[in-house]
Amino acid sequence: MGEVDPTFIQDLEHRPKLSIIEAEGIPVVDLSVLNSPDAVSYPSALDSVVSEIGKACKDWGFFQVINHGVPLEQSQKIEKASRKFFAQPLEEKVKIRRDEVKVLGYYDTEHTKNVRDWKEVFDFTVQNPTIVPASRHPDDKEVVEWHNQWPEYPPELREACKEYAEELEKLCYKLMELIALSLGLPADTFHGFFKDQTSYVRLNHYPPCPTPDLALGVGRHKDAGALTVLAQDDVGGLEVKRKSDGEWIRVKPTLDAFIINVGDIIQVWSNETYESVEHRVMVNSERERFSIPFFFNPAHYTIVKPSEELTSEKNPPRYRPYNWGKFLVTRKGSNFKKLDVENIQIYHFRISKLADRLEALSVI
Repeated sequence: MGEVDPTFIQDLEHRPKLSIIEAEGIPVVDLSVLNSPDAVSYPSALDSVVSEIGKACKDWGFFQVINHGVPLEQSQKIEKASRKFFAQPLEEKVKIRRDEVKVLGYYDTEHTKNVRDWKEVFDFTVQNPTIVPASRHPDDKEVVEWHNQWPEYPPELREACKEYAEELEKLCYKLMELIALSLGLPADTFHGFFKDQTSYVRLNHYPPCPTPDLALGVGRHKDAGALTVLAQDDVGGLEVKRKSDGEWIRVKPTLDAFIINVGDIIQVWSNETYESVEHRVMVNSERERFSIPFFFNPAHYTIVKPSEELTSEKNPPRYRPYNWGKFLVTRKGSNFKKLDVENIQIYHFRISKLADRLEALSVI
């Protein structure tokens, strides 16, 4: 067994167990009603889907969707191109290596909770360029543009990524409508937040790891954005922390399904009716794994706060408003250097005292 760089090794309490508990109960929701006239002719069919999604968001924070309307050939096209890209020598991939200025592209030294992840990634944004704050400082009103970097090889990667992102964006809007309806809100409640979205797609490659009992493909974390839509291959490795008992549960791959998870922003918008759930990625010693998450994120100028319709005197806002763009660039900065303290989290904005409630109109 080869030596593993100590930067990959998880603290003892966070090391993965090699015994797997496969998920029972993570719902599989059939979205075929959205692509048929039944949604209009038989509203009860749509009501049933809305109810299923609401229950899944509340009980798990995760669910899978089938018959989602994304053409299988689009998923196959991007996966094939992704495999070609990562199969190249490192010297080719680092030609589009990302850094603190060019924050999109290839990277192989990402950290989660200050421990290096056993993976390499390629990131691109849905809108090119994507507008974000120039810095994390509250008084700095300047903005900058994030531009995608594309490799020369494989030549078909750029088109495959663009087409895939367009399809996933449509699916995300549909899912946000269903989530809004499940909260008792109008279907288009959240649409306006994504006009100048900061959404991005990540191609993940997890090589075989000689010490899968010490390292993780991605350490435990919650997703900071609104919604994540994940495509994974047949190898599997995603684990979800079950809300009922805190046990790590493996999500078994389902053919042509997407895994959906609620992000921190939905937790805030819903005033904790739904919660973002911790998850992580296991690696194994024999097989490489590929996955493609789509992170659906609002415009940089979005002020994230509990929806007024979901708060009342009896259920007051549980979070102070915060600026999404400032939050995003603060989080991104930690990708390039190890922090001495924990990165920014939504619980830093959680209202816990009366004094906090009186300051609930302040933003970062």
